[in-house]
Amino acid sequence: MADKKLTSYPKERINILFLENISDVAVKFFNDAGYANVRKLNGALSEEQLIKEIKNVHLVGIRSKTQLTDKVIAAAEKLQAIGCFCIGTNQVNLESATAHGVAVFNAPYSNTRSVAELVIGASILLIRKIIDKNRAAHEGVWLKEATGSYELRGKTLGIIGYGNIGSQLSVLAEGLGMKVMYYDTETKLPLGNAVDSKSLKDLVGRADIISLHVPELPSTKNMINKAVLKNFKKGSILINYARGEVVDIDALAKALSDGHLGGAAIDVFPWEPEKNGDKFTSPLQGLPNVLLTPHIGGSTQEAQHNIGGDVSGKLFNYLEKGISFGSHTIPALSLPPQEGTHRILHIHNNVPGVLSEINTTLSKNKINILGQYLKTNEDIGYVVLDVDKGLSKNALELLKSVKETIKVRMLY
Repeated sequence: MADKKLTSYPKERINILFLENISDVAVKFFNDAGYANVRKLNGALSEEQLIKEIKNVHLVGIRSKTQLTDKVIAAAEKLQAIGCFCIGTNQVNLESATAHGVAVFNAPYSNTRSVAELVIGASILLIRKIIDKNRAAHEGVWLKEATGSYELRGKTLGIIGYGNIGSQLSVLAEGLGMKVMYYDTETKLPLGNAVDSKSLKDLVGRADIISLHVPELPSTKNMINKAVLKNFKKGSILINYARGEVVDIDALAKALSDGHLGGAAIDVFPWEPEKNGDKFTSPLQGLPNVLLTPHIGGSTQEAQHNIGGDVSGKLFNYLEKGISFGSHTIPALSLPPQEGTHRILHIHNNVPGVLSEINTTLSKNKINILGQYLKTNEDIGYVVLDVDKGLSKNALELLKSVKETIKVRMLY
């Protein structure tokens, strides 16, 4: 089937909005596909600004700063899909997106190497106390000494969260001669010689360096708190390149000031400035052997290029082909095009009887279904129907009247 037939909606009327300086790879992807109305903004927008800007947008791309709340999603009357050009989706109200039939995609694998490499780099800097020596040298003080400086080889790295990043970090660490132990709430097969720790307390009590790689959930908020920090091995190092809410920053500052911890590298914070140049404050500022970075764990040219292509491809496939693989809100369907038909996408609340009503409604009106695909999750159902070309407009209107309908779209 020719590309020009893949979507019935004129490409010049599709509005795409990219925020937070998303890679130009994404812009070029859609421009090359014939979509001219692509806007790219460097910073995030407030809720009020988003409500104004998103009203006529069909696709929106964000990173970690933009918050797509229920009010924003409800105001986006034409929104088909959201692309999170990052690992997480916690900045999107997924319940609201589901209720409005909006697909949400992200890039869970594209920047894993960038984060893993930076953790290794930070580990070397901290275990050698390079942070303090660098500061002293800039201030004109010569600190050539080996006291308190160590090699990574033979040390134990404790990884909390053994997912895409944690497991890749595990491999890199072993390559440097480190011992690796990990803790995860789910059973994970270890890579190499990594050892599964049975409890968080056991891991933090034995590891020389602890690196966090967990999502932001109610269960992970302040998981590294005052009580847990007391169980850390004296002189150990904490690295957080996961989510800002995972660590109690005040408790960490106290543990560092008291000398219980030997250092820390923190890239994510409970509160972060909206854009470059804004003032940033943290209780960790000025503490010895502490590396603070502005949420750059995945900020490499390679990672942003990979993310730009990955998420753009998912958005494009959903917009033009109805393919929903990778969506956190729409059930996963991948379907081949069928010649001689028009394809309609129907998203509805997942309650008994909807599919029966769809088929009955079309049958009563003598509309032949030439192909049908259905997938459901706990909340919604996603039906793709291939119908006779001559009757597709009538079918579209009839499907809009089906009870529990959330969204109906003529694909081609």
